[in-house]
Amino acid sequence: MNWSNTALLLLDLQNDFIHPRGAYARAGQTSLAITALPARLAPLCQAMRAAGGWIVSTHFTLVPGKDGEPFISGHLQKLRPFLRKGDFAPGGFGHALVDELGPADLAVEKVAYSAFYMSRLDWVLAKAGIERLIVAGIVTNGGVASTVRDAHVRDYDITVLEDGCAAFDDGAHRLHIEAMGAIAKLSDCESVMAGVQAE
Repeated sequence: MNWSNTALLLLDLQNDFIHPRGAYARAGQTSLAITALPARLAPLCQAMRAAGGWIVSTHFTLVPGKDGEPFISGHLQKLRPFLRKGDFAPGGFGHALVDELGPADLAVEKVAYSAFYMSRLDWVLAKAGIERLIVAGIVTNGGVASTVRDAHVRDYDITVLEDGCAAFDDGAHRLHIEAMGAIAKLSDCESVMAGVQAE
């Protein structure tokens, strides 16, 4: 296996989603499945680094406008009315990848579910020579599923980590994992790590 053309793609594993001082925790929007991800993924991150693979993180972003007030899509405002100025702001604590998984080799801002939509992700992956994606992150039925489908139509070789992804609803997680099996390989952190360490 050539790990130099492989990236562990960490989707939106940011402080504002996961950290106890983040925007979601402030609003009481927490999930045990989501908060468990950093500890589960950290050993795989280390193994990928040791094997010469890439760590690529995506960062959901609320772009600040005048006076720092964020641009928030209408559907998101209805879904998450607690979001406010400073949340998911570029360069801020909440915007950053959680410490347990850093540092990333490449970090890409995103403004919608798919990390490919209106972002530079495809460009930096091509520049880095990355052809294979091992996908982890949140949420399974949102950013993960959308990004995996967009990666599929761009001809990436994709593996989705069933236990490396999570959602606020376990039923939604299972349903979308099963659906992604039609366009991606499904695996788990332990199996992938065994493959990385065997090289």
